[in-house]
Amino acid sequence: MYKAETRGITVTVEPRFVEEESSPGESRYFFAYTVEIVNNGSEQVQLRSRHWRIIDGRGACQEVRGAGVVGKQPVLEPGQSFSYTSGCPLTTPDGLMAGSYTMATMGGESFEAEIPAFSLDSPHVRRVVH
Repeated sequence: MYKAETRGITVTVEPRFVEEESSPGESRYFFAYTVEIVNNGSEQVQLRSRHWRIIDGRGACQEVRGAGVVGKQPVLEPGQSFSYTSGCPLTTPDGLMAGSYTMATMGGESFEAEIPAFSLDSPHVRRVVH
C-alpha cells in the first residue's frame, strides 16, 4: 500500500495486476488500483478534479486530467472516507502512477492533495541484473 497526506487528507492506494484483462503477447497489461481518501482534517472538503501522471516501463509519460473520480465529486465531512477502484492499461509490463486531487473547502479555498507515487508491476517484467 502507498500513502500520502496533505492538509489532513490521507490518500491510500493499493494497485494490482489484472491477468484476465491482460494479453502479454499483444503488449497489453491491465492494472487496477483501489484508492481510499480519508478526511482527517477539521473542515468539510469536496474532491473536484484529478490529475494523473502515468509513466510506462519505457519512461513515456501520459497526463490525465478530469472532473471528479469515477463520475463523482464526493463531499467528505471530517472523519469520512471515500473509496473507489479504477484501472490503467499499459503497453509495458510495468509502470508508475502519481498525481493529485484538487480539493475545495466549503469556504471556497482549493488545494492539491497528493496521490502517492505507486508502481504497477506484473509478473511479466524481465529484470536484468548487471
